[in-house]
Amino acid sequence: MLSLTDSPLFIIKTFEGVKIPRSTQITVVCAAKGPKPRYPRVWKTKRKIGTISKAAKLVQNIKELSNVKEEVYGALDSFVAWELEFPLVTVKKVLKTLEEQQDWKRVIQVTKWMLSKGQGRTMGSYFTLLNALAQDDRLDEAEELWTKLLMQNMESLPRRFFDKMISIYYKRGMQNKVFEIFADMEELGIRPLMSTVKMVGNVFKELDMLDKFEKLNRKYPPPRWEFRYIKGKRVRIKVNHQGENNQFYEDMDEENKEDEENGKVSEEEGHEQRPDVVHEEFQPENNVMYDGTEQIRDDLYEQTEQVVDVQREKDEVRTNDSL
Repeated sequence: MLSLTDSPLFIIKTFEGVKIPRSTQITVVCAAKGPKPRYPRVWKTKRKIGTISKAAKLVQNIKELSNVKEEVYGALDSFVAWELEFPLVTVKKVLKTLEEQQDWKRVIQVTKWMLSKGQGRTMGSYFTLLNALAQDDRLDEAEELWTKLLMQNMESLPRRFFDKMISIYYKRGMQNKVFEIFADMEELGIRPLMSTVKMVGNVFKELDMLDKFEKLNRKYPPPRWEFRYIKGKRVRIKVNHQGENNQFYEDMDEENKEDEENGKVSEEEGHEQRPDVVHEEFQPENNVMYDGTEQIRDDLYEQTEQVVDVQREKDEVRTNDSL
């Protein structure tokens, strides 16, 4: 029968004309022969006003209000009502401005409102609230916040919280509380600042506990050098302490000198008591030092020979058993 089929030459040519691309990268090209346009996302706003002017306006609006909590919270809620994202940067700038103006009641209100919204829960915000409560003489609330932070973040609590609480208790003359916080710092292995050491030392002086004051100075001596950045470079500069610190260093230097002198005297006395031994150690003819080392080497050689002999005996026993 007659069948219509393609010749093998024609089939080969058709396969040669088709080329499969090796690259897997696919580019989407629109009708205008260009890349696909990227439209702005819906939930991100185009801020026509900066955060600085926003913060200044919010501070002005809050200043005109009374100290009633509901009124202040209502004004803050109305300010954030039309924002698609919580204006955290603006609120932080508001807090910074209120701190500079020392309006501690407003700082407490704004910080508590921000934390109630679940925003800005950082150690910096908690420290701002703790400082504002202490400045506004709300010691009970400050202690409550401190105990809460200490129980939740015992091993990761920053050092400035401990220093702040010690300064709060020191200014109010609460000496037992100062010792408690300082004991917690030592248990957690936190090295205090020199200002904190000075406050604790003053408390020891007031209570006539001079022995503990000396131990404190021995454990945490004032630094003689500090590092500063000058034109982007780290430079070590000698610290010029005044008052008690200079006296402390002078006492230390005197004690060191006395110890050195006593050490020299004791060495001289020892040399006078046994002059022959000193000469024998440094005379090249005597081999006192070398005799000891040679004896140690001989002992090591004997031990190694014994171990080798034991190993040989074991090998011989194994070969006899196998035979």
